[in-house]
Amino acid sequence: MTDLIDLAGKTVIVTGASSGIGAATARRLHAAGAHPVLAARRADRLTSLAAELDGALAVPTDVTNPGQVAALVSATLDRHGRIDGLVNNAGAGLHGPLDQVAAADFAKTLQLNVVSLLAVTQAVLPTMRAQGFGRIVNVSSGTTRRAAVGVGAYAASKSAVNMLSAVLTKELEPDGIAVSLLLPSITATEFADGRFVLGASPRPGMVVQSPEYVARVILRLLRTGEESFDIPHGVEQSEVTQVPGA
Repeated sequence: MTDLIDLAGKTVIVTGASSGIGAATARRLHAAGAHPVLAARRADRLTSLAAELDGALAVPTDVTNPGQVAALVSATLDRHGRIDGLVNNAGAGLHGPLDQVAAADFAKTLQLNVVSLLAVTQAVLPTMRAQGFGRIVNVSSGTTRRAAVGVGAYAASKSAVNMLSAVLTKELEPDGIAVSLLLPSITATEFADGRFVLGASPRPGMVVQSPEYVARVILRLLRTGEESFDIPHGVEQSEVTQVPGA
């Protein structure tokens, strides 16, 4: 069983930190006494968020660029001397019937959602292995639990994330590194051009949830190292964000 940890003083890299779930996660980490490291392409947003979080380290990063990923890890170690956690949140959607999805667009989605997730993970592993400890949370999607008509290309990319997470969990456990897979429900973010409005019900039984709610679950996973968590559809539930045994 994975040990329950306190996040105070821990250093956690958050990709896709400029908005939505990533920004909400960074705020939650700061509130918990952790040291969030903000990584995203939009430098202006990172600068504003870093100022809000008492000068948190912000490293403008395109996670599809290996050199920038290496610089992110280096800057984190220069500032904090360790990397305790990684939240692989950077990603993008791709909508439309599969017979209309451009192969080039699908390739870009796979590069960002899948290949880069593995690359960032690989970049932090030497440090985590040397420490004998690490927590990684991979943000997937609830669309992978059904035949997601209209978002098949996106769901396929996130299904690959599910498999990577399952295998990484087994491969990294001997190193003291826990990998958690998170499947959010519909969330009110800039994703899909901001089409999902908080509290709306786009389909029967589904309610658009807040990025703060998802962020609280991410912190739960960082603390517990649970292998996977599928956020239930519908209204937000307090028990979902609670840490078992805390």
